[in-house]
Amino acid sequence: MHLELVAIVVEEYDPAIDFFVAVVGFELVEDVPSLTNDGRPKRWVIVRPPGAQTGFLLARADGERQAGVVGDQFAGRVGFFLRVDDFRSEYSRLRAAGVEFVTQPRCEPYGWVAVFLDIAGNRWDLLGPAEPGCERES
Repeated sequence: MHLELVAIVVEEYDPAIDFFVAVVGFELVEDVPSLTNDGRPKRWVIVRPPGAQTGFLLARADGERQAGVVGDQFAGRVGFFLRVDDFRSEYSRLRAAGVEFVTQPRCEPYGWVAVFLDIAGNRWDLLGPAEPGCERES
């Protein structure tokens, strides 16, 4: 068994696709027309990190209640954790691409971490491996 998808509620599909694919570096796995449970048109949009099994369903907010959680799916907490092999280069690349980081990089027992916001405003940890001596740099 494995976790296949996690939904991220977004305002609109195309800007979210652009953010996750062009900026973050995910793959667009699927983008097909679909229908809501009551028959209205929507899209089935899945992105995922290259080589990953688990993807993200980009779900356009449908109605006032869903619109209210865009960017706040985890009540202001970090809700997603993106692990990379080369923390410094990914941090620099994402910053150069305009990604907003809300914390400076720091070293924790589990490795390097910096918190960034996705296009909707949800908080993500960018995580990298601990390096010898990093606790002196944090």
